[in-house]
Amino acid sequence: MSEEMINNAPEQEELTAEQVSSLRQVRIAKLDELKAAGKDPFQITKYDVTTSCLDAKNDYEKLEAELKAQAGEDEEKLMELLENNRITVSIAGRVMSRRLMGKAGFLDLRDKSGKLQSYVRRDDVGTESFQDYKKGDIGDIVGIKGYLFRTKMGEVSVHAQQITLLSKSLLPLPEKWHGLTNQDVRYRQRYTDLICNPEVKDTFIKRSKIISSIRRYLDDQGFMEVETPMLVSNAGGAAARPFETHYNALNEDVKLRISLELYLKRLIVGGLEKVYEIGRVFRNEGVDARHNPEFTLMELYQAYTDYHGMMDLTENMFRHVAMEVCGKTCVPYGEYEIDLGKPFERLTMIDAVKKYSGVDFNEVADDEAAKKLAKEHHVEFEDRHKKGDILNLFFEEFVEQHLIQPTFIMDHPVEISPLTKRKPDAPDYVERFELFITGREMCNAYSELNDPIDQRERFKAQEEQFAAGDEEANHTDEDFLRALEIGMPPTGGIGYGIDRLVMLLTNSPAIRDVLLFPTMKTLDK
Repeated sequence: MSEEMINNAPEQEELTAEQVSSLRQVRIAKLDELKAAGKDPFQITKYDVTTSCLDAKNDYEKLEAELKAQAGEDEEKLMELLENNRITVSIAGRVMSRRLMGKAGFLDLRDKSGKLQSYVRRDDVGTESFQDYKKGDIGDIVGIKGYLFRTKMGEVSVHAQQITLLSKSLLPLPEKWHGLTNQDVRYRQRYTDLICNPEVKDTFIKRSKIISSIRRYLDDQGFMEVETPMLVSNAGGAAARPFETHYNALNEDVKLRISLELYLKRLIVGGLEKVYEIGRVFRNEGVDARHNPEFTLMELYQAYTDYHGMMDLTENMFRHVAMEVCGKTCVPYGEYEIDLGKPFERLTMIDAVKKYSGVDFNEVADDEAAKKLAKEHHVEFEDRHKKGDILNLFFEEFVEQHLIQPTFIMDHPVEISPLTKRKPDAPDYVERFELFITGREMCNAYSELNDPIDQRERFKAQEEQFAAGDEEANHTDEDFLRALEIGMPPTGGIGYGIDRLVMLLTNSPAIRDVLLFPTMKTLDK
């Protein structure tokens, strides 16, 4: 079956491997013909593009409206004005469909901005060029020079006066009826996904706008963007298992960072006062709808403020980004309408657990009492867990899924917060919050621990947990402790999962939908 027959077949199923191989050979033969005729498209190094498909449409519609105002009800006068005020364009993009009709034909061209139809007639482009056009394939990249007009069917189009093949597509795109629907293939071949599913491209355009909006907001607040190492000897700052590698030049084992925290705090010690970084971090953990082993994290630190200052900054920034990128503060996510415009709810972890489980940890006397409650409520725990750990387990079991609208969960137990300043009036708890939206943690913030003696004790406790089998526990970082002993001012700090924010603002159900190249298991060769 020829490619034209396959593409024109109604409700054609997905191409088989044999069909793809056969069509590839046909396309290679066409390329060989072009090369033999001295028309190798891969020898072309540039093409003069004067406008995009979307801008071309907008320019024509603007001109048409202006000329209609001049012509009034006189259609002949309007046609004459349009003829005398032609807009000539040079566009380039990928051929997404072709329709041949004897000595003329149509094709749909798609570039980054969208799609534009082109009318190609032999008498306008020349016999030889028209024959080359007829032999072309869906997926080819072409350049078209001509003038804009509106067809009898009412579609703004380019009347081609010159058509140039710029790159030959040797593999067929997914067939036109079903497009690219296989989720696994979409993630592995994102380039094809972007071609066949315009809404995917829109997601990543919006992702770029979200990150740009965050940068503008923080820059306007006086923050300085910095860069810190990815390869580190001590991967601290979060509860996660790192990836490990070996640095041959120094003959040292190193790790990929799991957090940005400890280096950014060193910069606060150095006097930079307001710093942030947006970068990749790497955690040797499972893959699911919310997790990818490499993801984009933003952390910021501000001297002379606390976690309440971080709450205010976060609420204002989320609202700002939603307005700038989405044009509104109420955004859809699945079955929900998330309201970022009203004040975010604020609950302590103890109050949240009491609200949704009925258990008041203020009344829990000690570790043994907490473990007894866990057994009664079928909450799994480990022997090493203390009261604070079990409070957190209750939170994960009974609370998280209920936090749909923006909610700050505050005042975590010290056992799960090794880098956080204790609450002066409740030293078993710390000045920390996490923001939850749609049942997902969106960010994590502290009044940062700046007491080097307390910090050393916290590291010691983490080392003990590691020895007891907790592979996600932190290790002692002597250089960081040295920096704290130099002196760090009272500081508020926060880490944002950029991918989860993009998921929220693009209504994407899985983290892989907002990562251009998510981690995938290698296919067997």
